[in-house]
Amino acid sequence: MLTRFAASQTALITVPSESVPIHHYLRQPQRLVNALVDPSRMESLGSGCFRLKMRPLSLMELTFQPMVDLKVWATPEGTVYLKSMGCEIRGIDYINQRFSLTLTGILKPRQLDGLTQLDGRADLEVQVELPPPLWLTPAPLLETAGNGLLKSVLLTIKQRLMAQLLTDYQRWARAETEVIASARGLQLQGNQG
Repeated sequence: MLTRFAASQTALITVPSESVPIHHYLRQPQRLVNALVDPSRMESLGSGCFRLKMRPLSLMELTFQPMVDLKVWATPEGTVYLKSMGCEIRGIDYINQRFSLTLTGILKPRQLDGLTQLDGRADLEVQVELPPPLWLTPAPLLETAGNGLLKSVLLTIKQRLMAQLLTDYQRWARAETEVIASARGLQLQGNQG
C-alpha cells in the first residue's frame, strides 16, 4: 500500500544590522547547514553536498532513522537553495527499499522598509509502501500521523534555523569586521613605514 505524506513550513526572519551584509554569509553552504543541523549529525560529501543523519522517528509502531543527502548552493545575491539528492532508511529494510523522500528549500534575503529579512520555505514529501501490519490502519489515521511527523521535522528545522542562524551570522560578521580592521591597520602601518 503506497502512501504519500507531505508538509510545508515557511519562515520570515528579521536580520539584525551588521557591517557585513548577510548575503555574504549565506554564500557559504557549510555555515548554513551547521546552523540548520547539529554538526555531529552531518557529514560533508564535498561540492556542496551533505549527508544528514536525522534523529530516529516513530510512525505508528515503527521506528526508523532517515539518512538524507542534500545539495545546498547559493546565488551571488545570497539566495540559498536546498534539495534532497538521496535517502536511506536505517532500521527497517522493508521500508528502505520502498521509500522516497523529496525535500526542497529556499532562503532568500530581501529588503523591506530598510530592514533585511530572510524569507524561507521548505517542502517535504515522503512516499512509502507501508508494511502489511499497517495495511489495516485507517487511511485518515495514517495520513494524520505521517503528515504530523513531517510537519514536526520541518518545525524542528525552522526553530533551529531561527535560533542558530542569526547567532552564527552575528558571530561571523563581527569576526569578519575584526579581520578587515586588522588588515587596514597593517596597511596603514606599512604606508607610514
